[in-house]
Amino acid sequence: MSNLPTEPEFEQAYNELVSTLDNSTLFEQSPEYRTALKIVSIPERVIQFRVVWEDDNLQPQVNRGYRVQFNSALGPYKGGLRFHPTVNLSVLKFLGFEQVFKNALTGLNIGGGKGGADFDPKGKSDNEIRKFCVAFMRELSKHIGADTDVPAGDIGVSGREIGWLFGAYKAQTNKWEGVLTGKGGNWGGSLIRPEATGYGLVYYVNHMIAYTGQGSFQGKTVAISGSGNVAQYAALKCIELGATVVSLSDSNGSLIASTDSPITPDDIQVIAALKVKRQSLTDYQGKHRYIAGVRPWTHVQVDVALPCATQNEVSKEEAEALIASGARFIAEGSNMGCTQEAIDVFEANRRSQQDKAIWYAPGKAANAGGVAVSGLEMAQNSQRMSWSAEEVDEKLKGIMEAAFKNGVETAKKYVKGGEGEFPSLVAGSNIAGFVKVAAAMHDQGDWW
Repeated sequence: MSNLPTEPEFEQAYNELVSTLDNSTLFEQSPEYRTALKIVSIPERVIQFRVVWEDDNLQPQVNRGYRVQFNSALGPYKGGLRFHPTVNLSVLKFLGFEQVFKNALTGLNIGGGKGGADFDPKGKSDNEIRKFCVAFMRELSKHIGADTDVPAGDIGVSGREIGWLFGAYKAQTNKWEGVLTGKGGNWGGSLIRPEATGYGLVYYVNHMIAYTGQGSFQGKTVAISGSGNVAQYAALKCIELGATVVSLSDSNGSLIASTDSPITPDDIQVIAALKVKRQSLTDYQGKHRYIAGVRPWTHVQVDVALPCATQNEVSKEEAEALIASGARFIAEGSNMGCTQEAIDVFEANRRSQQDKAIWYAPGKAANAGGVAVSGLEMAQNSQRMSWSAEEVDEKLKGIMEAAFKNGVETAKKYVKGGEGEFPSLVAGSNIAGFVKVAAAMHDQGDWW
């Protein structure tokens, strides 16, 4: 692959998957899967395009737009759109690659993809963002559809942007179809979709806690990074289940609370309002301490750590600090939230400390709740009907339980463990997702 440009984010995601497959007995039991790995690691299609839009001064501006249609063996391509200046092909290939296996773990008929643009919504007027969405969809609409590719939101793309994108798609194609998820509740969206990633993360970790015999979230202290949609709803669900939440963060620093005066639902409501206005946590006027330039992991003592901000937000040193502080569970609400070095620290501790270890869950399993409810939204759109919040939430709980059990049982089958070790959720989830996708590709003649 030396003829290809360096793609550090994608290479990290690829190497993380390969390392767990190599360290399992999968290739011993089924050596033909090495061929499948070569094929599944290359996207089916990569679309790049120019986005020209007009700012409020009537001047033309240009950005790069992308859609990586990675794998459709299990269903239409499915994955978010990200509007952020750091967006490039490496980032989107990493996200799309992860999405393939994440979507497989939901048990739903959805493939994997990712897209977006290097457009920065910060500092732009609502009118400029709307005009960018229209220009972006002018090209993207040629490549997506309800049975082809169904994007959703991601960083920089909230329900408001989904609405503008959907309106532009409808105007371009003259079709009302479930081509985007995360839509408004009164025009095709699903109840529980905004909450789904955060709620699903907490449901997944609750199974981890129960499996180890440590009860539930009741009485646990939890550190959360990020302050967007995922972090907000994860925090609210933790509080609802009786946990104490002691941190949130943004790109500029961390909000640190004490166990005596923890973060409350009222705090989260204020923070959510700041995020809507694209303001920083430095504008939060409350009782908690804001520490600029840090992430929360070295400033708290917790039972559970939930990184919910962005990729590579837990380093090797921060992983060691979490273990030293007594943390017992870490699960990624963000995609690839931990560096490979951090994962190695967690996995080494899991193997050496048995039932006293920290237990790590990768994002492709732990944060699959968002895309799972997006898949449920697609089902509701196909039926031209809506399910109640209770129905969707119950289905979400079932999907997260199945993803957890699948990871546990697959790890037991393919990964040799010592006496008293917790199963490797990273290995089990990687293998389970990979095998499901590879088997479908085999049935469809993509490899033989």
